[in-house]
Amino acid sequence: MKLVIVGTGYVGLISGLCFAEFGFETVCVDKDEKRIATLEKGECPFFEPGLADLLTKHIKNTKLLSVSTSLTNAMTNASVVFITVDTPSKRLEDDADLTAVYKVAEEIANNIKNYCVVVTKSTVPVGTTREVNKIIASKVDQSIFDTVSNPEFLREGSAIDDFMRPDRVVIGVDSKKAEKIMRELYRPLYLLETPIVATTIESSEIIKYASNSFLATKVAFINQVADLCESAGGNVQDVANAMGLDKRIGSKFLHAGPGFGGSCFPKDVKAFAITAKKLNVDFSIIDSVDTSNEQRPYKIVNKILKHFDNNLKDKTIAILGLSFKPNTDDVRNSTSISIADLLNKKGAIVKCFDPQAMQNAKKLLPKIIYCDSVYNACQDVHAIVIATEWNEFRALDFDNLKKQMKSAIIFDLRNIYNKEELLNLQFEYYGIGK
Repeated sequence: MKLVIVGTGYVGLISGLCFAEFGFETVCVDKDEKRIATLEKGECPFFEPGLADLLTKHIKNTKLLSVSTSLTNAMTNASVVFITVDTPSKRLEDDADLTAVYKVAEEIANNIKNYCVVVTKSTVPVGTTREVNKIIASKVDQSIFDTVSNPEFLREGSAIDDFMRPDRVVIGVDSKKAEKIMRELYRPLYLLETPIVATTIESSEIIKYASNSFLATKVAFINQVADLCESAGGNVQDVANAMGLDKRIGSKFLHAGPGFGGSCFPKDVKAFAITAKKLNVDFSIIDSVDTSNEQRPYKIVNKILKHFDNNLKDKTIAILGLSFKPNTDDVRNSTSISIADLLNKKGAIVKCFDPQAMQNAKKLLPKIIYCDSVYNACQDVHAIVIATEWNEFRALDFDNLKKQMKSAIIFDLRNIYNKEELLNLQFEYYGIGK
């Protein structure tokens, strides 16, 4: 089978490379000539562990992956075409912007010559794949194509492993022929006994949003429990640990912190809520999750302000970590970025360090100071804020840090350090929910 992936963003490129790893001839298509030129040279347009090795392997060695700016050329003899373009929130509302998806659907319709399966892998609201089908069916006979929903469940920082060893593969499909082709596509996962869940197209689209919104709900919930712990004298880590031992709850996503960010959770929660409103369904739980998370950075900054008597003038603060999570250079909706920006606007001099995300952060925060190491970022500061839990922040030399700081204060937004140990080193320590 020949596969075509339309869009070389995070989902598209990783999916294309992983399908090539399965042994399929795969073509990744993008209108962005600069990005295609970068990929042709074997260079990664973003950071993801293991991605560079796969790119070198399949674009230079096996030649199973190729890239192109021409969908017309790529679709020659294609069996499956994936739509993996971005679906960001609209500028003036929270609904998903499906402009790119529908534009690709029109272009696919113009190039279908033989039977193929058209797959929406972009995250889209329920009803989108049906609309894609209508767009294509308006130009070609339904007998030479089928549409399928096949949502992705890739976590930034571990996306390749998530694709190769997924918890499940979801296929929303009407046609037995298309279902057979999709099952054949994921046959390499059968050895791992990966569940292949075949549903209606509508159920498949809802599964994606429901999954992300539920995980976001767990994050927002434990963050509010952390607030209660701080007021009542509890320890949210003890609470979360005991909760997680209950198999009905589970320990994943019960880590209190500055809130969720990234390219998925914030926009997916908003889009899921908007979809419910359009269908006159009460989604007050999801609305509350969105509101609570948007308030989270302000609560964190207010805690820092309180320590400094609401005056950050002439105070220098180090922010360690700018990406929304470790092992990525993605700063979209990063709570670290929000906190750094708020502190800067409150009058603080903000210094920062991140192992991968500083180039992207500079586009959003040009006024803060970017340093080439943790220790340079912490030189002559009044406080350190650990905002992203990169591994290299987990074993800091606090004796050294204390000597170069103006005041020994730590705001550990990820609870990666033991409070008593820091107190014994004469640091003032503020965790989350402690």
